[in-house]
Amino acid sequence: MNTRATTPAPSAAGPEGDREDSARVWEELVTSALLGTDRRPPTVLTVAGGGGAADGGTGGKGLGPTGAETAGALLGTAAVHTVRRRAGLRPGPAAPPLDPAPDDPRRPLPAAARRRLDQLLAGRAAPSPAAGRRGAAPDLAELLPQWLTLANERGYKAPPAALPALLDAARARTDLRPQALRLAGPRGLWLAGLNPEWRFALRGTGAAGRLPSPGDAEGVGLLWDEGLFAERVALLAAVRTEDAAAGLALLASTWSAERAEDRLMFLDSLRAGLSDADEEFLEAALADRSRNVRATAAELLSALPASAFAGRMAGRAATCVGLDRTAESPTISVEAPHECDAAMQGDGVVPTPPAGRGERSWWLGQLVEAAPLSCWPARFGGRTPEEIVALPVADDWQGELHAAWCRAAVRQRDASWSRALLGAPAIPPATGPGTSSLAERAQLLATLPAGERARWVAAFVAAHGLSEAFQLLGVCAVPWAEPLGAAVIDALDIARDAGSYPWSFSGVMGLAERCLHPEAARQLDSLTALPDEGEDTAPGAGGYWSEAFQRLVSTLRLRAAMHAELTGG
Repeated sequence: MNTRATTPAPSAAGPEGDREDSARVWEELVTSALLGTDRRPPTVLTVAGGGGAADGGTGGKGLGPTGAETAGALLGTAAVHTVRRRAGLRPGPAAPPLDPAPDDPRRPLPAAARRRLDQLLAGRAAPSPAAGRRGAAPDLAELLPQWLTLANERGYKAPPAALPALLDAARARTDLRPQALRLAGPRGLWLAGLNPEWRFALRGTGAAGRLPSPGDAEGVGLLWDEGLFAERVALLAAVRTEDAAAGLALLASTWSAERAEDRLMFLDSLRAGLSDADEEFLEAALADRSRNVRATAAELLSALPASAFAGRMAGRAATCVGLDRTAESPTISVEAPHECDAAMQGDGVVPTPPAGRGERSWWLGQLVEAAPLSCWPARFGGRTPEEIVALPVADDWQGELHAAWCRAAVRQRDASWSRALLGAPAIPPATGPGTSSLAERAQLLATLPAGERARWVAAFVAAHGLSEAFQLLGVCAVPWAEPLGAAVIDALDIARDAGSYPWSFSGVMGLAERCLHPEAARQLDSLTALPDEGEDTAPGAGGYWSEAFQRLVSTLRLRAAMHAELTGG
C-alpha cells in the first residue's frame, strides 16, 4: 500500500494559529519517532485506502497499514513538514553590526616568516609520535615559543588570518600566552571578545594591551575598584613597573578590604622594584591575620638588608651562630633557639615545623635565612664568604646552617655568597659546601652573571656528566654560551659511546634542541652517522642515537632559518 502525508489545514486563527499547528504536528512526529510507531501511532498520517488524517483519525476501515508502512509514512511526513517549516520561516531582526577591528600600527611579518608561523601553528596540533621514538623531524611545538619571542623583539604583528590559530595555541598552553597575545595585539583582543573560548585573553596578563596608562589616574582607579582579580594583578604590576611608589599606594588604598588569598598575591607582586620605601608597608603586614601573608612579608623584608626587620633577625641569628675560639682550630658553634617566643612569631617565624623536622633546627633555619648575609663577615673575624663556608661546624649543624645560608643567598641575590656555597664545580655535590640538592644549586646559579653561570655548569658537566646536570642546564641563558655548548655535545658523545639507549638523556636532548647555539650544528654533523655497535652496546642503540642527533641538527638549522627570516640575516 502506498502512503501519503498530509499537513493540517490552515488555521482560521491566521499566522499565529499556523505556528501553533506546526508546533503541535512537529511535536507529535518527534514523540512517535522516539517511542516507536507501534507504541505511539502518529495521527497525522494518511494511508491509501483508509480514512482520517490531520483531524486525528488513526486510519480507515478494514486492514490498517503495516508497521513498516507507518514508519515510512512517518519519515515522509517529517520530511514534508521540515520543508514547510523552513519555507515559512520569517527573518528575525538584524544583529547590531560589530565594532570594526582596531588598527595595529606595527609592521607586518616578512613573507617567509608568515609561512613559518603557519607551519609552527599547524605543527603544534600534529599528533605526537609513538612513545619512545620521536623520529628525526624537529618538534615544531617546542620551537614556537622561541619564534614568538624573536618576532615580538622585532616589533612584528600577527597576520590577521593567523589570529584564530594563534589564540587557540595560547588557550592550550599557558606558557605561550604572554608572547602569543603580544603578537596578536589589539586585533587579537578584539577577536577574543567574539569567542567565549578565547575570553582568557581579556583577563590578567592577556589584557595588558587594554590596561589604562599608569598616568591615567581615573582609569587606574576604576579598574582597580571594579576589575577582575587577574586584571587588578596585571594593573598593579604595570603601575609598579612605571612608578613603584604609586603601585604601593594603590595597593594600600584597599589593603584592609582584600581577601587573604588576594592579599598574598598582591604582596608577592611587590618583589618587582622592591626597595626600602616598601619597608613601612611590609612591617605592617607582619601583623596580618593570615599566616601566609605574614611569612611573605617577612621574606620580602629579609631581602632589604637595611630594614629594621633584618636587623632584628641578624641579632637573633648572631646569638645562635658564632666562632668557637676555645677549639683547637677555628670552628663555628651553633646553639639553636630553645623556644619560639611571641616576638619571633611577630616577625614571621613559624613556630610549628613540618613533619620530620625538629623544632629547634626549624627555628634556627628561619632565623639564619632571614638575617642579612652582610652581618656574618664581622661575626667571623672579617673572613670572606668562602672562608666562612670552609670553616668546620660543630655538633653536626653544618647541613642545616649551610642550607639556611643558601636560601638567604637566593633571597638576597648575593652572588659572592652563592659562589662560596656552590664551591668548585668538580667537587661532588654530596661532599661539597652549601647543599647537595641540585634544585637549590640551580637557584644559587641563577644569582650569578650569565657567562659565569655557563662556565660553572660546563665544568660541572665535564666532571660529572649529564645525569645530574638537567636542572643546572635549565637556568643557563639561551643560547648557551661557550664552553657550555661544547661540554654538552662532548658529554652526549661519551654517553653514545657507552652503548646505552638515548632515552635516559631525552630531557637534555630536548634542552639542547632549544638552547644550543645554531652554529653547533656543524659540530654535530659527524654524530649523525650510524655508529658501529660493539659487544657491550644495547641492540639498536646506535640507530636511536643517530636519529636523535639528526633531529638535533635539523632543529638547530631550522632555528637558524627562523632567525634569518625574522631578522633579514
